[in-house]
Amino acid sequence: MKSLAIMLVDDHAVVRSGLRRLLEMELGTQVVAECESGEQAYQQYERYAPDVLIMDISMPGMGGLEALRRILVKHPTARIIVFSMHENAAFATQALTVGARGYVAKSGMAEDLLQAIREVSAGRVYMSAAVAQKIALRSVAGEEELSKRLSTREFEIFRLLTEGKNTDEIAVILNISQKTAANYQSMIKQKLGINNLVELVHLAIRHGLIDG
Repeated sequence: MKSLAIMLVDDHAVVRSGLRRLLEMELGTQVVAECESGEQAYQQYERYAPDVLIMDISMPGMGGLEALRRILVKHPTARIIVFSMHENAAFATQALTVGARGYVAKSGMAEDLLQAIREVSAGRVYMSAAVAQKIALRSVAGEEELSKRLSTREFEIFRLLTEGKNTDEIAVILNISQKTAANYQSMIKQKLGINNLVELVHLAIRHGLIDG
C-alpha cells in the first residue's frame, strides 16, 4: 500500500509513541501529527489533512466523540478510526453513527489496528470482531442501545455526567452555555426515564459504559 499520512490523537504520550513505531515499522506510514486532546485534533486536522486519523474516545476536555463530530461536520470525507479501551456496543455504535470509518479495541492484537488502517484507507469500514459481536448480541437480545436514544451531543454529555462533571464544567468543556448544558441534562434524564445522577450512573454501569 502507498505511504499514508497518519494523525494520532491520544492523551497518553506512551500510547502515541508505541503506535508511531508500530505504524512506521509495519506499514511504512508517516505520522504527520500527534495530538493529546480532541480540541487539538479539531484545530490541527485541516493543517495536516491526514489520510487516516486514529483517535481515542476518552480524553480530558472535549473528548473523542465530540471531536469526531466536529471534524466530520467540517470535513465529511475524513477517514477516522476510533482506537479505544471501550469495547461496549454503545460507544462503537455512537462513533460509527457519527461517521467514524473504523472502531478498534485497544485490548486487541496489533494486527487488528493495522487491518483497520488498510480497510479504512481503501474506503471501507472496519470494526473489531469482539465489538461487532457485542453489538450483534445486544441486537439479538432486543436491548435498545443508549446510542440510539441519544444524539451524539447528548451521549457525550451523558458520558461527562457519569464522570462526575457538573453542568458548569460541561459547558466549559464543550464551549456551550451553562443553560444549554442544563437543558441537555434535563433532556437526557427525560429520554432515559431517570430522575437523578445515581440512576444515571446505574444505567451507565448496566450498559457497560463505566465499571461498577
